Amino acid sequence: MKVLFAAGGTGGHINPALAVAQELRSRYPDADILFVGTKNKMEANLVPKAGFRFASINISGFQRSFALEDIIYNLKTLARLAVVTGQCKKIIKAFKPDVVVGFGGYVSGPVVRTAHKMGIKTAIHEQNAFPGKTNIALSKYADAVMLTSENAKKHMKCSVTPVTTGLPVREEILCADYNAARKALGFNENDTVVLSTGGSLGAESINRIMCEIISRYAEKNIIFVHGYGQLGRFVPDELKKAGIDIENTKNLFVSEYIYDMAKYMAAADLVISRAGASSLAEIQALGKAAVLVPSPYVSENHQYHNAMALQEKNAAVVIEQKELNSEKIAVILDELLSGKEKYRTIGRNARNMALTNAKKHICDIVLSLIK
Repeated sequence: MKVLFAAGGTGGHINPALAVAQELRSRYPDADILFVGTKNKMEANLVPKAGFRFASINISGFQRSFALEDIIYNLKTLARLAVVTGQCKKIIKAFKPDVVVGFGGYVSGPVVRTAHKMGIKTAIHEQNAFPGKTNIALSKYADAVMLTSENAKKHMKCSVTPVTTGLPVREEILCADYNAARKALGFNENDTVVLSTGGSLGAESINRIMCEIISRYAEKNIIFVHGYGQLGRFVPDELKKAGIDIENTKNLFVSEYIYDMAKYMAAADLVISRAGASSLAEIQALGKAAVLVPSPYVSENHQYHNAMALQEKNAAVVIEQKELNSEKIAVILDELLSGKEKYRTIGRNARNMALTNAKKHICDIVLSLIK
């Protein structure tokens, strides 16, 4: 059995593909699996580290501004598009896959399209509630179309009936437990725990607001866990200016990156986060009440659509970045301190939306395409 995965650019595309590949290998240890991506993005490191073979193509996406450097970049992208089909064909001919699976992003486009033209079965998976342009185009002829959110269906142009599978979630998230996590972290039963993060890079808007909030609630019975990311290294200095002793404040855990995210998220009463597909899948799997601040800088504004899919079912509170301020967060925290039932209901609604068998379901569909 030979399966080729096309995924790249961001962890949101790569990690779900790796989860499915690992599930496939657990069922069929002798399966031959190959990933295709670009050599200058994170897939070039993540895929080999996960134990899978990797082949690269020379492809890039388009920039959306009319700045001179972006125009030059887009011209180079057009030049790469002119030759990338030949690169894909060479890889596919050499590997001879039984099925090709695309997980979105510009890498998937030429690989899945070329495989289809060569008569090979293809499948795609879309992570967001508002699908990317690549997957919208590929949905016209893919043999299987899989979605994380039911809301994505109305934007696709499928030749087959799409299937809502959910998004693969890390095993440590699925196994995490509220009480066990609190005990391991030394949190008391009655503590109110707020986890906030803007992702590994960080989000300046969330970082700025959390500096204000942590200062404002320093004397309250709230434990704050905040990951400020690579772009938020100003946060410790900002808190010190506000008179917060980071090293000796018992109810404050501030770091660039939260390494044991499964444990901290399991222990939290409220999560303040961006609305990337992977983050939302984890929030839903753990049944967490969340305040979602969608990034306005992503393609098709997909984080907003991801977040609204939850808010429409009272499974999250959405605050757009342009409307984000410390007063709105303070109202939520005051409600949380006065009684948690409203937010427990939101968390339960989020948990009811979770599809926790996603990687098995996706793997079943991929295998169904192989003769």
